Amino acid sequence: MAKRSKKNFGLIENGREVGTFSGFQPRDAALKCASRGKTKIVLREKGTKRLHVFTGSRDKVSAPSGAPSWLPSTVWKPKVKKVGVRHLKYNQLSRNPSDLLR
Repeated sequence: MAKRSKKNFGLIENGREVGTFSGFQPRDAALKCASRGKTKIVLREKGTKRLHVFTGSRDKVSAPSGAPSWLPSTVWKPKVKKVGVRHLKYNQLSRNPSDLLR
């Protein structure tokens, strides 16, 4: 059985890459973005020409029953929904059409 490796995804805002998130799948990285309050999430899979587009939100919920004592009584729970996948024409973000990155 092959060992799974994490992938890196760049968060794109206003046509620029503003952060890097990692995960086994694009959804893992999107959940991390949503937990930080991002609602429109466009992730570029590093090493490929794929853009993964998600919508995200977060809700304040009570902490789980087995939570450690240092965890506050309410925590943020992220939610994401995949909108689709787009393909870049060029590796450099600046060379691609700006409407593709929105």
